[in-house]
Amino acid sequence: MTFVTCDLCDENADSVSVVTGHNWFSYGGRSAFGGEVVTVKCFEDNSRVKEHLATDGKGKVLVVDGGGSLRNALIGDMIAENAVKNGWEGVIIYGACRDVDELAKLDIGVVTLGCVPIKSVRRDEGQLNIDITFGGVTFHPGEYVYADNNGIITSRHALL
Repeated sequence: MTFVTCDLCDENADSVSVVTGHNWFSYGGRSAFGGEVVTVKCFEDNSRVKEHLATDGKGKVLVVDGGGSLRNALIGDMIAENAVKNGWEGVIIYGACRDVDELAKLDIGVVTLGCVPIKSVRRDEGQLNIDITFGGVTFHPGEYVYADNNGIITSRHALL
């Protein structure tokens, strides 16, 4: 998938929203990715992230509201490897990741607020496919998200 979010914004100015207010870092092997939004809301517990990335993700991006926490990583190399095997386009986490050198080798987009070496706690908590909000944007399951080194945008309709 080749695109530039700047161009998508120029071509679709009336139908995109831009995630703002945060510095995002790209850690995955794909610098640009996009697809249908699937959501998880959790806090320092990646049980639902791991569970969801173990399902078919062809054409989809998992968007995770991790509450902005940088205390525990919500994805690492093993979960990301599983996501690649299941066809996920990428993961956007309002929180942290780990194993960044390994993530960079994988054919998946991973965008987070930062990294931390501490793994997630597991309490089997979290909510799937609910509306989540961060960066001034509400992510609705079934809509679309696109990310590259310029930023993250959303749209109600597929842009590519």
